[in-house]
Amino acid sequence: MLGALGLGPEHEAVYTVLAGRVQADSAELVDALHLSAPAVEAALSYLMASGLVKSTPDGGFAAAPPAVALGALISEQRAALRSAELALVTLAEEHRKVMAGRSISELIEVVTGVEAVRHRFAQVQHAARTEVRGFVTTPAVAVPIGANSAEPQVVAQGVRYRVVVDRAVLAEPGAVAATIESLRTGVEVRVVESLPIKLVLADNELGLVPLTVEPDGEPGVVLLHRTGLLAAMDAMFELVWRYAHPIGVSALGGLTDDAATGADEDAPTTLDRKILALLLAGLTDQVVANQLGISLRTVQRRLRHLMDLAGVKTRMELGWYAARHNWA
Repeated sequence: MLGALGLGPEHEAVYTVLAGRVQADSAELVDALHLSAPAVEAALSYLMASGLVKSTPDGGFAAAPPAVALGALISEQRAALRSAELALVTLAEEHRKVMAGRSISELIEVVTGVEAVRHRFAQVQHAARTEVRGFVTTPAVAVPIGANSAEPQVVAQGVRYRVVVDRAVLAEPGAVAATIESLRTGVEVRVVESLPIKLVLADNELGLVPLTVEPDGEPGVVLLHRTGLLAAMDAMFELVWRYAHPIGVSALGGLTDDAATGADEDAPTTLDRKILALLLAGLTDQVVANQLGISLRTVQRRLRHLMDLAGVKTRMELGWYAARHNWA
């Protein structure tokens, strides 16, 4: 909890115990925390040097008031971050000037190897200040489906995420659950029949495009800085995004079949809306059943009920009706 302020686990443990007592000596801290005496002594020395702990006249130790001691550390951290932000602006401008005179070979970086690709993938996302855009296709080599740990962190910083998913991705195990989680964090997701490439764009500054490799070859990507090629990737994404089918969290939200709990049979249930959303995204009945953990017969039975409810005879008509009445 206090790691962001530079405190290690043992420092935090000792300070937490002292903050809940008037005072304590080393032996009491050893008993309370089940730490070795040298570990407690080292933590106390660090905390005293940091102004978080003070010694008492009778040989014990007491925590400095958290509002004062920790507040001072937080203020220092904020000041350091502000200085880092100013340095970032200066360095970014210097980098921009240098980049303007670089050759094409310097503006395009080739990265190979799973770990290196995974590292660059995270770096590009963290570099974004306003928006991250991406194409997601199969197979997932460096970053498995649902394993993009950078995404929720960057979204939490206020960066917009727009992702277009290849329809085949949603048929992969766990893909729908991962999509639901992304939607809940604020990621905008759309689906298309197929995508030509994987792609990640950070603002209009950086792009990551995979290299074509043999089935048993080492994965690789090309990191693009601001170039005409990056502008082309930008235009391609926007064109695909415009015509892609949107998926909403309201349609994929829960996983409870409220049809079985006495819900109104004259309106689509939560399960019905999920089935419709996945079918409209182009998944087959069997894939929908697998992703939602229900039987194929249940999917087909719910679809028959929805067609009766809408008064239509074909799935195409049901799709139009669902779109007009916000069923999915």
